[in-house]
Amino acid sequence: MNTNENNKFLPVAVIVAGLFIAGAVVWNGQNPAAPSDGTAQAPKVNVKDVKIDGDPFIGRADAPITIISWSDFQCPYCKKFEFETLPGIIENYVDTGKVKVVFMDFTFLGSDSIDAALYNRSVWKLYPEQYFAWRTAMFTAQDDEGDQGFGDAASIDKLNTAISGIDAEKVSADVKANTNAYQKEVNADKAEAQKVGVNSTPSSIIGTQVVASAYPFEYFKPLIDELLK
Repeated sequence: MNTNENNKFLPVAVIVAGLFIAGAVVWNGQNPAAPSDGTAQAPKVNVKDVKIDGDPFIGRADAPITIISWSDFQCPYCKKFEFETLPGIIENYVDTGKVKVVFMDFTFLGSDSIDAALYNRSVWKLYPEQYFAWRTAMFTAQDDEGDQGFGDAASIDKLNTAISGIDAEKVSADVKANTNAYQKEVNADKAEAQKVGVNSTPSSIIGTQVVASAYPFEYFKPLIDELLK
């Protein structure tokens, strides 16, 4: 190879090498390496260490297994969890008395998220028997993420008029009268989440394991079965 050819070859080689290195940096950023000593990065968790007093739940109060689920009524992945994952858990474990599912608030998608969380507290306090029907109606009505339409107080009041067994005016008045108290409860839920390393929705704790995201029921089933042994 002559000198001219070498001069042409070197810039190309530098460019290719640069692209290769850049690609490696991007890949490693998306796939961080595990710690060399094999230790986990997330804090140790145990569902028994989470304070759940006063939070809404479905299932037997004394069910042997408790699943804690954090959500935001404006979160589309929470809707996916409620409609695609939760039904399997209910049919196979809640309805059979084996599991209690506790619902906790993790608001982060705007003022509609906060309004929904406040109403969540009120409906649970005033109408626990209608709570899950209300919860389902809330996720059914969910629209674009954040403050984009449904989710403010007026729209929730309207939704409540269509739910059998719920007095919409009573709920609205209760939220207005107890906003500060309910907000403290919502804040406490988020503090419990952050204490165990939960920082996204939907996230659940089963036993000593955090499950972040709306994984299908088939993912949850072996985790629950292991705890029931």
